Amino acid sequence: MAGKVTYLDHPLIQHKISRLRDKSTGTNEFRSLVEEIAMLMGYEALRDLPTEEVTVETPIETCKTPVIAGRKMAVVPILRAGLGMVSGITALVPTAKIGHIGLYRDEETHEPHEYYCKLPDPIEERLIVVTDPMLATGGSAVAAVDFIKQHGGKNIKFLCIIAAPEGVERLQKAHPDIQIYVGHLDRELNEAAYICPGLGDAGDRIFGTK
Repeated sequence: MAGKVTYLDHPLIQHKISRLRDKSTGTNEFRSLVEEIAMLMGYEALRDLPTEEVTVETPIETCKTPVIAGRKMAVVPILRAGLGMVSGITALVPTAKIGHIGLYRDEETHEPHEYYCKLPDPIEERLIVVTDPMLATGGSAVAAVDFIKQHGGKNIKFLCIIAAPEGVERLQKAHPDIQIYVGHLDRELNEAAYICPGLGDAGDRIFGTK
């Protein structure tokens, strides 16, 4: 059984992704666009949050009305590019806790290696939203979810802005129990494991580094 993948084809998301792709889009605008896209994606991805009724006194009368139920959410960016999506998610859920998973990619094998992992405790009772703008080979995403599960995480959603078919397939096969949300499915990976047509290196473009 493959994990569920949702492709978010909302016109606002697609328009902003087109601006991300443009090589003339500068660091400040790129960073803002990533935050805005993350917020729009989060709005869709969090539509199944559980709610419970509370009693509220309005200026007119007392009523029962829904609020988000259960433990606080956790947002876990894959460092470093995933950081660019965090503020978009926390704008929707300000009470969310934030963890971090640090991975770097071997330039020859393109496989991920962990250098940092810090998650909110208790992680097993939280909805965990993993963020990374790019889902390329899928190696980093699979490794990140592996680490979260090793720490006890169970309810996991993965959000990426752009994905390659190879990455989606690999993540689905490795973790069929998680929900995957994709802003746009691109054509393929090139020989250097970059997404085509893609948008270049998301981390460099968010942080203004080369």
